[in-house]
Amino acid sequence: MKKEKIALAYSGGLDTSVMIKWLAEKYDAEIVAVTGNLGQQKEIENLEEKALKTGASNFYFLDLRKEFVNHYIWPALKANALYEGIYPLATALGRPLLAKTLVEVALQEGCTAVAHGCTGKGNDQVRFEVTFGTLAPELKVLAPLREWEFKSREEEIAYAQQHSIPVKATKDNPYSIDENLWGTSIECGVLENPMNEPPEDAYTRTVSPEKAPDTPYVFDIEFQQGVPIGLNNERLDGVDIIERLNQVGSEHGVGRIDLVENRLVGIKSREIYEAPAATILHFAHRELERLTLEKTVFQYKQNISNEYANLIYNGVWFSPLRSALDAFINETQKPVTGMVRLKIYKGNVILLGRQSPYSLYNEHLATYTSDDTFNHQAAEGFIHIYGLGLKTFSQTLEKKVPKKRSISVKSVEAKKVTFNV
Repeated sequence: MKKEKIALAYSGGLDTSVMIKWLAEKYDAEIVAVTGNLGQQKEIENLEEKALKTGASNFYFLDLRKEFVNHYIWPALKANALYEGIYPLATALGRPLLAKTLVEVALQEGCTAVAHGCTGKGNDQVRFEVTFGTLAPELKVLAPLREWEFKSREEEIAYAQQHSIPVKATKDNPYSIDENLWGTSIECGVLENPMNEPPEDAYTRTVSPEKAPDTPYVFDIEFQQGVPIGLNNERLDGVDIIERLNQVGSEHGVGRIDLVENRLVGIKSREIYEAPAATILHFAHRELERLTLEKTVFQYKQNISNEYANLIYNGVWFSPLRSALDAFINETQKPVTGMVRLKIYKGNVILLGRQSPYSLYNEHLATYTSDDTFNHQAAEGFIHIYGLGLKTFSQTLEKKVPKKRSISVKSVEAKKVTFNV
């Protein structure tokens, strides 16, 4: 019988490091470790050496940053996709790309199964497994955290020490952290009580607003059809734009988010996020849309934004609905070209100005000076027609519903009070 071969989504953290050895023993399998670089800074050094030393037969390290920005982050930005109006979906956006990459390697390597390190009560297990089933339903899916014998991180650490598996995790590290170019998510430890203020050691990317510079930073962001293309008159690719905004935003305390969110699996979860570039770009993009989108398009698109954010969060990126929504969104973005000027200061993003060759703002119509060209006489007829339905309703109701009998109430004469000043 041919030996089973499993492609594992490998981060190099405690869970997936232990997983290589555990999967190999339990399934008598050959393990191919796969890591996607989405711009994370931690636990990416010496990954190949670590994976092979732990028992993997092969290791893939794939730079996915440009694909992540161009085909996942920018579509979400154009959609104004913020889960429950706040979370810019950094982790949620990265999962379908990582899952797709794992499937591609698994098929190339002739694997019979794919495995991930997601917990049994999180969103990520859904995001990975729905993507696996969509792209390669013939592959078996293994989720060790839902079935293995370890009941705690301490037991995993002991297993790693027993089998000489190098891990950085310690009993004193209380947080679960996921990081990529678009943002960082932090949970567990003292954060599980929503009344606890997040301690400073929970944040890995941003300074606190209180310790941010006393001098604000002013800059311009240029957009073309809804996509950022440059900063301060300098053309840059997407990765560079995000990295620069992450750096300056972090220095000024921008992008901290504290959210009790509704997880897909039915529970509420308290999460801390750091997303400097995402916070800045979403703010700028939305303000440019206010200037360039026709009223009904702008207002209807808010419904689409919420739907788009939900499908990302819920793990159905590779769905016909997203493709259909992209067609609508891309049509709306044709006039979203121009420049937005911002100031960031002590954790705040402040709008200074915006301009576009497709601006729908007409100063001659908006002004209250002598340059006003608005037809004020037209307002009377507009108001009459606009309110005619409500007026008719009120008059009809008055005829059919008898008025309530008035009840006389004795008036009480107020006492006169004099104040000496």
